[in-house]
Amino acid sequence: MFSEIERKLSQGQRLNKEDALYLFNLDDIHKIGKLADEFCRKINSNRAYFIINRHINPTNICINRCRFCAFSRSKGEEGSYEMTIDEILAGLREACKNMGYLSEVHIVSALHPDWPFEYYLEMIKNIKSEFPNIGIKAFTAVEIDYFAKKSNLRVEDILNRLKENGLDIIPGGGAEIFNSEVRNILCPEKISGERWLEIIKLAHKVGIKTNATMLYGHIESYEDRVDHLLKLRDLQDETGGFLAFIPLSYQPENTDIKVSYPSGIDDLKTIAVSRLILDNIPHIKAYWIMLGEKLAQLALLFGADCIEGTVIEEKIAHSAGARSKISTTVEELIHLIKETDKVPAERDSFYNILRIY
Repeated sequence: MFSEIERKLSQGQRLNKEDALYLFNLDDIHKIGKLADEFCRKINSNRAYFIINRHINPTNICINRCRFCAFSRSKGEEGSYEMTIDEILAGLREACKNMGYLSEVHIVSALHPDWPFEYYLEMIKNIKSEFPNIGIKAFTAVEIDYFAKKSNLRVEDILNRLKENGLDIIPGGGAEIFNSEVRNILCPEKISGERWLEIIKLAHKVGIKTNATMLYGHIESYEDRVDHLLKLRDLQDETGGFLAFIPLSYQPENTDIKVSYPSGIDDLKTIAVSRLILDNIPHIKAYWIMLGEKLAQLALLFGADCIEGTVIEEKIAHSAGARSKISTTVEELIHLIKETDKVPAERDSFYNILRIY
């Protein structure tokens, strides 16, 4: 069957569910990786992308307490925090000073019980006013759904107002896994997979590009992963609005879902199969925060073409036991990429190349 998959890819034919399941169950990781790397090079040549960015998580106070999440806290609970807009701006100034400049700020937060939608509008408005050249990637579909419910506005209105005030791109978080039975165990309070897809489709409709994610390595099956990937591929066929797909390796510490960390083999296989199935999404990201720097580097030879960025002070994955650093430098990213014999390409939020190293 592997030769049939090779034939399909060589002739520009799309892989189906059976092909994907066969690849996930195949033990020969080297064959899968080689095929994914060849496919990746057809799309992105020999480039591997990174960005100079900072992650900001404005609060961990959340009305939801998803079982897989170690980040959220209840109001007044030990370890809970709230950032003011001034503190967010100060963090960006510090990052710009230390790095020389930033190309992107990545903002993902919790569902705060008290903050109104206008607070988030003011947040991005102030960021865009002081840092007009920084791309703002902010607010998952889960957060946007919450904004709509709290403000009694349509999702389309929320998206348009965010866009008018400076939002550039929506991150892919909150997708987790689309299978409803698994999702009801992981995060029963969170919006459904169908609702996530609906909100992302609306974002694409109003002209906002997004990313997409899949959380794997917990209680889902290979069938659940394939179903998830195919739903993303179908939506991309319809809208063309996805920039990148990020497989997120589950981090189990301090959560209620007690399983082992996904293996390195599973991480690489998931990256590779994702690249081969998602033939219409241009970029596959190896998120070094969850994979670790060395495995993310290796993933660049298994179908990934982006290694994320400098990040600076990531909190969500590290709350769940991520073993990586909380930030890295441009020099380290360039070194990791060059050792794979790929060309480091510094990018902006939209994958426009800013500099080739």
